Amino acid sequence: MSRAEVGQTVRPVSALWTFGLLRSELTTTFRRWRTLALLAVLAGVPVLVGIAVKMETSDGSSPGGGGGGGPAFISQITNNGLFLVFTALAATLPFFLPMAVGVVAGDAIAGEASAGTLRYLLVAPAGRSRLLLTKYATVVIFCLAATLVVAVSALTVGALLFPLGDLTTISGTRISFAEGLGRALLIALAVAASLIGVAALGLFVSTLTGSGIAAMATTVGLLITVQILDQIPQLHALQPYFFSHYWLSFADLMREPVYWDDLAKNLGLQALYAAVFGSAAWARFTAKDITA
Repeated sequence: MSRAEVGQTVRPVSALWTFGLLRSELTTTFRRWRTLALLAVLAGVPVLVGIAVKMETSDGSSPGGGGGGGPAFISQITNNGLFLVFTALAATLPFFLPMAVGVVAGDAIAGEASAGTLRYLLVAPAGRSRLLLTKYATVVIFCLAATLVVAVSALTVGALLFPLGDLTTISGTRISFAEGLGRALLIALAVAASLIGVAALGLFVSTLTGSGIAAMATTVGLLITVQILDQIPQLHALQPYFFSHYWLSFADLMREPVYWDDLAKNLGLQALYAAVFGSAAWARFTAKDITA
């Protein structure tokens, strides 16, 4: 092939075009009824938790729980509605949040294939690598959006049903409400970062099949399986390598000083999963015969 022919065949892809592709993917993803339904369910969890705690404590009794980490934040909600943010994130992280991410990630490539639009996407001057990276960026942005939906819903319900003010950390020290809001934002970002491994896993599964439903079901099935295995004592030697093992380490952000060890392990593990399954997805997708 001559240089002139190459110039006619291969069109350069500008950064503006790439941004346009990402914007198109984001628009398509967040306009789907399935995505809106997932976000609505996530927003509804803090509402249900807040109402349940309010009803349980209406006679002056204390809500269930105790201690300070993870779901035990529920015992502090009646004293400060900001704790509903931490409780809601702890309640949704084991299943609801990763399930939503798994559905979106599993549908990223397989959904296009089953709809017959994947081949047409590749006709555009994007290339498979750029398209795959755009799909993953879209899923990661959904991770952040889903987490913020839970946090904002919890903060709103907490402010409506319970008092707000200075709060006590797990270590027993008092911090201002403004600093508590900052900690809540950091926790939301940590939770969102905890989902990038699931996002990469779902994207890889999505490249293995042409059925969006099969990819979503497989991703959610793997998620449930890993979480079950993470609870079996006989597998304690393997559990630190499961992507869900350090998910609740975000509670350490409510200590004074902050404990960074498990948080760092969680972020490192998520980055490892993203690298491994992202590379596997790239290897599979770039070599895949696209027929739909």
